[in-house]
Amino acid sequence: MLYSGKGGVGKTTTAAATALRAAELGRRTLVISADLAHSLGDVFGRELGPEPCELFPKLDAVEIDARVEMARHWGGIREYLVELFRYQGIEEVLAEELALLPGAEELASLLAVEAFGRSGDYDFAVVDCAPTGSTLRLVTLPDLLGSALRMLPNLLRMLSTLVTPVARRVLDMPLPDSAVFRDVQHLLNQRARALRKRLSSQRTSVRLVVTPERMAIDEAQRAFTELSLFELTCDAVVMNRLLPEAAAGEEFFRDWYRLQRERRREVARCFAPLEVLDAPLQEDEVVGLEALSAHARQLFGEAEPDAVLSKAPRLRFDRGRRGYRVHVPLPGVSADEIEVTAVDGELVIRVGARRRAIKLPPRFASLRIESARLDAGKLVVSFARGSRDGGDAGDADTIPGQES
Repeated sequence: MLYSGKGGVGKTTTAAATALRAAELGRRTLVISADLAHSLGDVFGRELGPEPCELFPKLDAVEIDARVEMARHWGGIREYLVELFRYQGIEEVLAEELALLPGAEELASLLAVEAFGRSGDYDFAVVDCAPTGSTLRLVTLPDLLGSALRMLPNLLRMLSTLVTPVARRVLDMPLPDSAVFRDVQHLLNQRARALRKRLSSQRTSVRLVVTPERMAIDEAQRAFTELSLFELTCDAVVMNRLLPEAAAGEEFFRDWYRLQRERRREVARCFAPLEVLDAPLQEDEVVGLEALSAHARQLFGEAEPDAVLSKAPRLRFDRGRRGYRVHVPLPGVSADEIEVTAVDGELVIRVGARRRAIKLPPRFASLRIESARLDAGKLVVSFARGSRDGGDAGDADTIPGQES
């Protein structure tokens, strides 16, 4: 269970309360902080580190050290980059910082999460993610590496056996050896595949945490759209810091209470069919096991914290009148934000700055896009034989999204 949302909305508190409640119900539970700016230990009132620490019977907690994970997963790659930068006259400290590739720390954190899940030591893992933008980069990295996974192994093998030995005789600069290429291949071809499989599994879900504030809700809506695009299931929205009903009778809070209720109805409508969990505004900060346990009981009531609370639509293929259709959940977007392309056996969907390539089944090979339309929060792309002037099925076939 991954918790995400705008910074400051209460993700860490919600994740900690969820994990504690699951442990109280007898699940072997691990709560993980994947945020580079850790605050999970502050919520529990305990110092945490990169190794699991027991906080309560059947509850362990860990704050992932991205640097440690990077050394574990691609130490050889990073050492080569440091050596290359030092050769170019860059001081060692700066060279080590430059060797931190964009997104590397986020990917290392997620690989650590996947490793804990693969261990079999726990029944339930709760992940306190970084704020929404970083979370989206975190969870979509395996998908963005997809094209590299298909072409990189053969290319790396060729470079390590042919190009590098010849280049060593001509160039004086340090060149990567076969061990570096093997590390890259292992990272992309095995670990990233396993990570993508776990994220898209029906046993993995994301919960979005919001407060009754416009910016927090808008950011969560964008996240819901993009997570749906990349086939990551959401099952609930946590509406945090709601005023109690008694506030409606107080003059100072009356308008604020009314506005919060309007926002609560808006969230229920915009995020349907997701379950909406209400978390009341607390009198003080929720810190420590006792306060977290009380908060969890208010949040979940009789519901089990590790249950799938609702099922949002997922990507699916079916047969249409003239051919086949692809249904892609895209809640909260308008037609002018979408561009749809079919090329080289893939359906490529652009939504704003995000791009997703979906591998099409073999039966789509001789078909072309006939139409693309939005229908009740889903993008429906219809394929038919010889449609759109009967062009070559191997060519790029691009149309914008259309309203249904």
